[in-house]
Amino acid sequence: MKIRIHSEINQISAKRWNLLLDDNNPFMRHEFLAALENNGCVGPKFGWIPCHIGIYEEEELVAAMPLYQKYNSYGEFVFDHAWADAYKRSGMQYFPKLVSSIPYTPASGQRMLSNAEAPEEHYRLLMQTMAQFAAENKFSSFHCLFPNADQLDWLATLNLNGSDVILRHDCQFHWNNQDYETFEDFLMKLTAKKRKNVRQERKRMQQSGVTLRLLDGHSATEKDWKDFAFFYKVTFEEKWSTPTLNAGFFQEVAQQLPDQVFLVLADLPSGECIAGSLMFRSDTRLYGRHWGCTHQVDKLHFEACYYQGIEYCIKHGLQVFEPGAQGEHKIARGFIPTETRSAHWLNNSPYQDSIAQYVKHECAAVTEYREELKSPYQEPDA
Repeated sequence: MKIRIHSEINQISAKRWNLLLDDNNPFMRHEFLAALENNGCVGPKFGWIPCHIGIYEEEELVAAMPLYQKYNSYGEFVFDHAWADAYKRSGMQYFPKLVSSIPYTPASGQRMLSNAEAPEEHYRLLMQTMAQFAAENKFSSFHCLFPNADQLDWLATLNLNGSDVILRHDCQFHWNNQDYETFEDFLMKLTAKKRKNVRQERKRMQQSGVTLRLLDGHSATEKDWKDFAFFYKVTFEEKWSTPTLNAGFFQEVAQQLPDQVFLVLADLPSGECIAGSLMFRSDTRLYGRHWGCTHQVDKLHFEACYYQGIEYCIKHGLQVFEPGAQGEHKIARGFIPTETRSAHWLNNSPYQDSIAQYVKHECAAVTEYREELKSPYQEPDA
């Protein structure tokens, strides 16, 4: 058995990597990670340095972990600025750290890959390799973000070099398919007020004169991707300041994963394209990822980002729609508060106990927040 740290995903066989995936998760596919690297979306400029772990038996990949050296906390969606500040005040270095995640993508999925029916030994070897790498290179910590529940539960039992893995909790808003056959079936499950609101929003968008084009990687043209990349860039610069993705990335992903891309573009009556929403699909889930526009049209955002995604799930039999991080406004559109978790290991940190206590209170606060939110659905019949 051989263990290697790879500075590029292209050093690993795409075929062997993808054979280890569950549910055909688009973000964990080799092609997606390679597109990020090939188009300069990760690297020193943005503080995401690839150092992926591969475990081999007779040169065949049998286990792996996407891993990045991080020199900031940008693009993670699990906020640890207070931890970094505490280290800084004590004269300690919080950066660099290690992160197993999909850059700029707060979506659930595998973080440890294995070809074994009982993968725990591979998981343990991956984590031991990470811990040794962290110790040798003075990384302050390791953060596994948005892993699948079974992997998160396993990580929660782990103690590495005398330090327990700490769990953090947060909340997203997901839509769940209750075997709907039509969008109207879904609407009838909502409360009367919420159902009326959705119908009014869709009607107002339709009356605007804007038309939507529903595309995949086969039908979207080079111009479509350039238009979308421009919308993404403009919106990011207005709201978040640092656009990291580009037209080359979007085009490469569309070419490599054409059936897993769902692009919604909006056109004015004149034919000018003014907005776009980009989603990706696995075998069972749809993931809303990016939105951008150059013209504000009433309710267009809700239609392109949420209602078209719900219709797509119903049409294709997908069970869950994860539309991204944050946003209580999603509740009124049929999304329900859903717990998300992440795992964190501190490398010989004097703050181990303090941070463990902090996340305990954080968990209680998140649980209370979720319980206070009202469901948009009718109460089931007794």
